[in-house]
Amino acid sequence: MPPERPNPRWDQSPSSVISECEQTARTSDYEHITTPVLIIGAGAAGVRTAIELAEHGIEPLVIGKRDHGDAHTTWAAGGINAALGSHDPDDDWRIHAADTLQEGHFINDPVAVEVVTEAMPERLRELAEWGMPFDRTNGGRIDQRYFGAQSFRRTAFVGDRTGKALLDTLIERAKSLHIPYRENVLVTELISDGNRVYGAIAIDVETGQFLLFETAHVVLAAGGCSALYGRHSSRDDENTADGPALAYRAGADLLDLEFVQFHPTGMVGDRYGETWDGRLVTEAVRGEGGRLYNSHGERFMKRYSPVQLELDARDVVARAIATEIDEGRGTDNGGVYLDISHQDTAFIRERLPRMFERFQSLGVDISEQPIEVAPTAHYSMGGVDIDWTTGRTAIDGLFAVGETAAGLHGANRLGGNSLAETVVVGQIVGSHIAAHGVGESTMPDGVLADAERTMSALVSFVESDGNVHPSALIADLRRVMDEHAGIFRDERTLQQGLEMVNDIADRTTTLRFTGGLTSEAFELAIDLSYMLTVAEGVLRGALKRKESRGAHFRTDFPETRKVWQKNILSAHANTGSTLWCREPGRPSSAIESAIDEGYELEYHHLE
Repeated sequence: MPPERPNPRWDQSPSSVISECEQTARTSDYEHITTPVLIIGAGAAGVRTAIELAEHGIEPLVIGKRDHGDAHTTWAAGGINAALGSHDPDDDWRIHAADTLQEGHFINDPVAVEVVTEAMPERLRELAEWGMPFDRTNGGRIDQRYFGAQSFRRTAFVGDRTGKALLDTLIERAKSLHIPYRENVLVTELISDGNRVYGAIAIDVETGQFLLFETAHVVLAAGGCSALYGRHSSRDDENTADGPALAYRAGADLLDLEFVQFHPTGMVGDRYGETWDGRLVTEAVRGEGGRLYNSHGERFMKRYSPVQLELDARDVVARAIATEIDEGRGTDNGGVYLDISHQDTAFIRERLPRMFERFQSLGVDISEQPIEVAPTAHYSMGGVDIDWTTGRTAIDGLFAVGETAAGLHGANRLGGNSLAETVVVGQIVGSHIAAHGVGESTMPDGVLADAERTMSALVSFVESDGNVHPSALIADLRRVMDEHAGIFRDERTLQQGLEMVNDIADRTTTLRFTGGLTSEAFELAIDLSYMLTVAEGVLRGALKRKESRGAHFRTDFPETRKVWQKNILSAHANTGSTLWCREPGRPSSAIESAIDEGYELEYHHLE
């Protein structure tokens, strides 16, 4: 379990928004569903957890906000890391671990790093056995490409649609095991007494029916919080902080929230249209030799990173691009140029088919023309604090996997490690639950009564008579986060941002709804409650960390400070958020040896 922590009293209100509505004596009708394990989230991490449970004879229930197979995993395009040595036989999992720790600026959980990197070769071969159609070398081995800040070619791939291929493979495996799945389910709250979790309250978004899930184990696989920002790589209705907020309000701790990764290359809306603004241009474009140029035609990464160039760490490249734009060397549309046209057309179409087709549909032939890109909020290194040998949180029965969990990535995520994380920790959690037995899922009468009151409060909330649509407050929140918690931060702008977030929270008393529990407005209001909870945590963590480290850059504290080589945790007390710190621990001697050996990417292989 995670280390001992402060012991506040837990606020059991349904959410920061819903707590404002008047409680009523009504008890809403609901469907009562019992399952041994409830998995909230149907992306790669959730499905891999379910597969492991099913293979041990336990039938979990997987629930998702959208149609089956429509998960954020599909947008992870470039690849998945494992030290296979397909091209570089000197690579091994220790060096993968060393790269991960260095990219995370040594505040990663060293147990998490070792667990994931050591397990990944086996997990990758397992995926191949299940039918994942990896690109192959001429000799038949799983092919691997360069990704930023990696010492060797370690990123396995399926063209530039690796995430979709991964999820399709896992879903087919899950179907073969007859794992039950329920789609279009919006979870509004976990049922918890602050010590253990008993289930979840949800809405069937198609019928408006309340659902009460009773279970011995809840696994949160509901993604991260990059959609807190206006310019982000997710679709607007995903990565809205559901997982971390649900865990936090149930009594679990959050870790490293100040670290939000801005991917260097997102599409520029002024060039490609509002629908595409911020959407990811995979790192595989740079991994296959793509080069960055400013409006003066200068390959500017030579100034910022003369050795690793475009394949330096994501935070380095993102800050470089942002600086070029801020100092007037960007394009008229507010970006820089990413150019891979020096590669053969056949090579581009084979290695980057999704990118080629996307831009072709927008009138751009990337084999002949550069594309315009700018940084975009992409991934949250922060999330729920877990024990990486089991996936457990500090709340009995509550687990977190995938981007909902924190600890592996530290201050900045190594590209290709997100998909790796999903299949490793999913297997660990499923195996742990199976080994220890699912136990009974008996919900105490008092806890059940509280859950029923929460459902009644939700009905009153929807019937409230306000004049502000939730989408307006979400737009305001995203503007605040863009302007006050972006790539460059300082005390004044962060403090202003925190005050503005609190003002938006106050304005939730004026929300307006039409269409009841099945309405888009209701779903957006729930999203808003999650987003406000975690946005405050991001800003508070960024204010507390008075240094620059990885994805967190303070212009008023531009240096990395040894005294801040520690993690910031957030606990939910009845008086508000409580922040505290702990040391991340030391890597094993095997990993420290790999760090000392000083491996580094040799970019000239791409030239």
